[in-house]
Amino acid sequence: MIKPNSINYSRVIHLSHIIDTDIPQWDGDPPVEFANVAEIPTDGYFMRRFSLGEHSATHMNAPNSFYNSSIGIDQYNAKSLVVSAVVINICQAAAVNPDYVLTVADILAWEKEFGEIPANSIVILYTGWQDKWLDQKAFFNQDAQGIMHFPGFGNDATQFLLSDRQIAGIGIDTHGVDSGQNTAFSINRLILAKSRIVLENLTNLEQLPPQGATLVIGVLRLRGGSGSPAAVMALF
Repeated sequence: MIKPNSINYSRVIHLSHIIDTDIPQWDGDPPVEFANVAEIPTDGYFMRRFSLGEHSATHMNAPNSFYNSSIGIDQYNAKSLVVSAVVINICQAAAVNPDYVLTVADILAWEKEFGEIPANSIVILYTGWQDKWLDQKAFFNQDAQGIMHFPGFGNDATQFLLSDRQIAGIGIDTHGVDSGQNTAFSINRLILAKSRIVLENLTNLEQLPPQGATLVIGVLRLRGGSGSPAAVMALF
């Protein structure tokens, strides 16, 4: 008899921010709204209606957000949403240069210390930006010309991860896997062209080990959705 796969863990960490009306929002995104529709004194129970964009809060992007006729968030199979993760810490570099992007040299230096990134893993970039979450001005870090400055994945590094390490996807604690100045969203496009996973606005990354965590990614299965707010948990 074949035994089912098992996950051994001693800790479970939320990697998703709490959703509230004052979270940082990309320019043009719909606001987060809550409205009571039932009250205990009058209805016997409490319930709210909520509204937010598909790419609000901690979220996962889907290929059809950039490519016509590509899959939506509802078409990721369950198995693909339980995946091992590695964490590359660039907090020190990002603190000095908010426009810093991950390089191939960074990846190779990480691998020299922790071992080669396993295939079918998610590579999470810990930039320290999670600590700016409730300060929208600092989180987007716009200059006088309106250009945003926050770190992200570099093009060469992303190509290397896809071609040489066959990763399952990428994640980050900023509002985009693309750096703030990358208005072409080229990193999103590279990953989503292959129907891999893109996670943005992660948090609590300082609690994760560099390797050995398993992510469980919960999405709303919105039919044809371009993405979904995500409840991401790490087990290790």
